[in-house]
Amino acid sequence: MLAASLEPEYAMTLATILSRTQQGLEAPLVRVEVHVGNGLPAFSIVGLPETAVKESKDRVRAALANCGYDLPPGHITVNLAPADLPKEGGRFDLPIAIGILVASDQLPPGPFADTELYGELSLGGELHAIRGVLPTALQGTRAGHTLILPDGNLAEAALVRRGRIHGATHLLEVCRYARGMRPLPKAGSLQGIASAAAGPDLAEVRGQAQARRALEIAAAGEHSLLLIGPPGAGKSMLAQRLPGLLPPMTEEEALETAALRSLTTAGFRPDDWQRRPFRAPHHTASGVALVGGGARPRPGEISLAHNGVLFLDELPEFDRQVLEVLREPLESGHIVISRAARQSRFPARFQLIAAMNPCPCGHLGDRAVACRCTPERIEAYRSRISGPLLDRIDLHVEVPRVPPEALTATEPAEPSAAVARRVATARALQARRQGRSNSRVEGTDVLATCAADDAAMALLDRAMRRLALSARAYHRVLRVARSIADLAESERVRASHVAEAITLRQLDRRATSSALSSISA
Repeated sequence: MLAASLEPEYAMTLATILSRTQQGLEAPLVRVEVHVGNGLPAFSIVGLPETAVKESKDRVRAALANCGYDLPPGHITVNLAPADLPKEGGRFDLPIAIGILVASDQLPPGPFADTELYGELSLGGELHAIRGVLPTALQGTRAGHTLILPDGNLAEAALVRRGRIHGATHLLEVCRYARGMRPLPKAGSLQGIASAAAGPDLAEVRGQAQARRALEIAAAGEHSLLLIGPPGAGKSMLAQRLPGLLPPMTEEEALETAALRSLTTAGFRPDDWQRRPFRAPHHTASGVALVGGGARPRPGEISLAHNGVLFLDELPEFDRQVLEVLREPLESGHIVISRAARQSRFPARFQLIAAMNPCPCGHLGDRAVACRCTPERIEAYRSRISGPLLDRIDLHVEVPRVPPEALTATEPAEPSAAVARRVATARALQARRQGRSNSRVEGTDVLATCAADDAAMALLDRAMRRLALSARAYHRVLRVARSIADLAESERVRASHVAEAITLRQLDRRATSSALSSISA
């Protein structure tokens, strides 16, 4: 009798709706548990919600009222589980609203079994697009769930093959779907998204034979490149044409790149599908802008350049401490951003292309304009770039002033398409041989992969001693020589390939011209 008297006089109603939160490129599953019970009217959200999530109760209350539904009297508790995972953004508005309607028996629970819901509600019930839907859609599809999201995200969600993804423009559409009155439109397919258009063509670059050759080698082996020359020599023009020389993106690369763009404030645009990124941050960019960060970690320029090109113009004008943060991702291909409450890991496998003047005035070595800089100013200018960072750049190439006769030449220069075919052949050789590009070969695999004959190794040993090359530079020269050999479709690395690779590291030349000549003697 005592136990019976302690039983509650009302039935507690509980509903669980699935959703996901955003944590870097990950999208952990979140169970939106809604409990409607007796008591004084209240509406509370628990489970480590941030401000935008806490404000959901006001948006949900108004949206339900404007759609003709009743907010249940009594105490409404929304639990976002797991409780130790931070929740952010307005993406939980729709699952909270549907959870309340299911928990109060205004909608049936069946249609939402194994279904994930996302969407920010307006006060009138309209659904607004959310940020970062592509990582969410990828993981929801892999889990075998059906997804319901704002119609404004359907074009982005169409990138996910074999997904059961539906869009809605209004809360009432989701309610009609739950009652079986009207189906929700499904996301399209990849066939509805056009591939990226061709970029700038290398045929527009006049002269600069050595720089064009360096660009081809960089594309063939995915090598980093530093262009050094006076203003107006065409350094930026060359860098902008590198994406057009690279092989087409695989679907996995395209999805990974699109997922990173999805996390930005601008979001992913269907026009960018399969377009290799080309990011060119200004030299005033901060370290956080470059590598990512913030209280809620977001990807920086190096991650947005993933599978593409990061171009740093006027390299010495960047803050030295900002440039130093590039050292780790250049080696590892990813960046880890740690904060007190969370840690996010973003991919950052980018191809670095940088440009700089040879001196502060920009005319050192220029035959047309005399340099006005003292040796001390030149040394101070170049020392803004640390030795360890320069060591990690594979190619250092001079880009001299273009002579007038080259600018007025009528003979067409080689187009990007012709160079891209040679690059594709070289990349295919690398894929068959080691499964990755030459610049990504590491450790003990370098000597085995970059098989060189005796004459090539002897030449490299002499360069190591006389140019004071570091061990890292030694391996980088060998990788570049391997890319040159691949362009020539040579099975082994020859002395001529090593010699060209050495000549393409201008800033390592700390010996006299006579000593340099003796290296290849």
